[in-house]
Amino acid sequence: MSTLVHSVRLVDDGHVTDDAWILFEDGRVGARGQGGSHPDASAIVDGEGGCLTPGFVDIHGHGGGGASYDDGPGAIREARALHRAHGTTRAVVSLVTATLDELAERAAMVAEVAEQDDTVLGSHLEGPFLDPGHKGAHTASLLRAPDAASVARLLEAGRGTIRQVTLAPELPGALDAVRRLTGEGVVVAVGHTDADADAARRAFDAGASVLTHAFNAMRGIHHRAPGPVVAALRDPRVTLELIADGVHIDLEVVATAFTAAPDRIALVTDAMAAAGSDDGHYRLGGLEVTVSDGVARLDDGTIAGSTLTQDAALRRVVGAGVDLGLAVAALTRVPARAIGRPELGRLDVGAIADAVLLDGELGVRRVWVAGEAV
Repeated sequence: MSTLVHSVRLVDDGHVTDDAWILFEDGRVGARGQGGSHPDASAIVDGEGGCLTPGFVDIHGHGGGGASYDDGPGAIREARALHRAHGTTRAVVSLVTATLDELAERAAMVAEVAEQDDTVLGSHLEGPFLDPGHKGAHTASLLRAPDAASVARLLEAGRGTIRQVTLAPELPGALDAVRRLTGEGVVVAVGHTDADADAARRAFDAGASVLTHAFNAMRGIHHRAPGPVVAALRDPRVTLELIADGVHIDLEVVATAFTAAPDRIALVTDAMAAAGSDDGHYRLGGLEVTVSDGVARLDDGTIAGSTLTQDAALRRVVGAGVDLGLAVAALTRVPARAIGRPELGRLDVGAIADAVLLDGELGVRRVWVAGEAV
């Protein structure tokens, strides 16, 4: 089956092309062009001047639609369906801190899901190798240093599907863990950390290449102590995750980060189960979370993930003055590249036909995964 989508603003690879059309054939982009002359197809969609973008890629999220990724294949399916409806065609499944046994079991579970569903890009272990002083919504008693045996066990359980591990680089053994993990093809992210700028730079030199939800659960920027955010902004090897919900970070700061590192911002959700669901009481890992007015917090007031979807992040960022092309890249090409999947998040000829059609207010109208409407 082939699908032609015409009369759109094509937003891809940082560029906007007006009056564009694109042809999906056999799950890939078969052709694209501009103007009223275009090929025939078995299905034709009038974009009515809306924006067509690559499918969004979320490299950091914990659930949605009332379901948490930690809770098994059924929960992953439910949460992925919610985020897919909001444009996230492919995602890394983030797992919160648990016992080593539980994390190994969950990494193995995600490996099985990923083998059956190629829109699940693998797992992200956000813990247990985190600083207790910047634990966020992680259980302090389960945090530990990244000893070689623990790292090896998790790698074995994940069977090559662990895409990302967040760790605090100042912990004993952390730099050795960075080298071991990156040597196995795992992306290492600096996060939930008390690292100063020098410690962050050492981690980046050892191979870490992402800053987990920049500004959150780490030292802030001070004019005499720049911290890990400035170290990441100044290092062209590093991608910075941002949670653009207006709660985790002021949107003026988000816009400033785009100015400082325009091609290295990945807009993530860090969404927990309440994304796309009602306010109320939930669990994140082993912790009780209360969601009020769409904001998730622990009993002590600590922010506990978000209720964000990636289309909402796009609207907020563009509303803060960020260029549309840059904002879309931060949802597509940049996160895909950050986890070593540069073939995703783009709509050039031959690319996988994951796409999102947005209306004039950047609301989702249609979503395609490998050329199939979902």
